Amino acid sequence: MTFIPLASVAVLLAFASPLAAQTPPGYVAAAVAAPDRPKADADRDALRHPAEVIAFSGLKPGDQVADIMPGGGYFTRLFSRAVGPDGHVYAVVPAELAKVAPKAVDAMTTLTADTAYPNVTLLIQPAAAITTPAPLDLAWTSDNYHDIYGFFGAGPAAALDAAVYKALRPGGIFIVIDHVAKAGTSDVSGKTLHRIDPETVKAQVLAAGFVLEAESSILRNEADPHEANVFAPAIRGHTDQFILKFRKPG
Repeated sequence: MTFIPLASVAVLLAFASPLAAQTPPGYVAAAVAAPDRPKADADRDALRHPAEVIAFSGLKPGDQVADIMPGGGYFTRLFSRAVGPDGHVYAVVPAELAKVAPKAVDAMTTLTADTAYPNVTLLIQPAAAITTPAPLDLAWTSDNYHDIYGFFGAGPAAALDAAVYKALRPGGIFIVIDHVAKAGTSDVSGKTLHRIDPETVKAQVLAAGFVLEAESSILRNEADPHEANVFAPAIRGHTDQFILKFRKPG
């Protein structure tokens, strides 16, 4: 394995090719442009490209959405605005995660108490038993699949996929975004680097019955050597990330 010092990573990132521009639907653009979004969220937009990523998912007004492991609610807030009053967003915090990281629950408790997001509900459920009051149009998890796989194991990750499959309506979409790991290293990198090999994710999600509909390069960065922890200062916010779009047949 060739080691590239973190200082060199920063140099490589400076020469990363720009991402191709994409035009999102008006309702997505409006959600991103909302003036009352938290400044901390808006400040991250240049790196996370939320309008383009959400447009890739196919999210539309009126959709039922599960934001699985929503963190601080960056995408949850955007989904809430994009689906509008006829849609609903379920912020799903796996019970296993809530037990070891109560802050994950605190953030969503605060968000769901905010009257600006009346169509968001917090659900704390076992990862293998995710259920929602209405069939989902979209299930989404961003930069978290590696945590389930790395810290809880391949079996629990597969059980999550099966639960998502069951919760989605026929034709529903499952989006998985995560940091790229070197091929074949998922069993180690998931826990040590917070990365996962996209082929691992594909194999698991396809085994649950999904079909792979599309992949996006919106967040790809070929300058990332895939060797550093994603929280390392030289690479944080600039990691190579994959976006996989799976569909439940039907």
